[in-house]
Amino acid sequence: MSPVLFLKTLFRDKPGSLVGQLLRYAVVGGISFVVDYGSLWLLTEMAGVPYLWSAAIAFILGLTCNYILSTRWVFGESRIRNAWGEFAAFALIGVVGLGLNELIMYACTDGLGIHYMFSKIVSTGIVFFWNFLARRFIVFKS
Repeated sequence: MSPVLFLKTLFRDKPGSLVGQLLRYAVVGGISFVVDYGSLWLLTEMAGVPYLWSAAIAFILGLTCNYILSTRWVFGESRIRNAWGEFAAFALIGVVGLGLNELIMYACTDGLGIHYMFSKIVSTGIVFFWNFLARRFIVFKS
């Protein structure tokens, strides 16, 4: 794919294709990750909140950012007509993602002795694909 076609797909074309949505979701995921990861660091290192609590709060902040950007830029029409129902389904998928996030962070940090900030990177990579695929095929029309 040429750089021009890549940028056109990313910024100008309507979302609809799997590739276009995945590219946009990657951008949204990156922004949401910065919110999540930055909040995790601030809450843990600056505010002294235990890392698993910080991870949960940070994940919720990242989820909110992800929802706003995903509904406006990544995905097209929702399968769910009620806005609250749409958010609830989006959030439920996020809660499953939060469970995966916490489990992976705990396993990596307490189980394997890996620093919690690196554990978060491992967790993010796995949870990213769960969130994208579940939201694309359950909440939004493909």
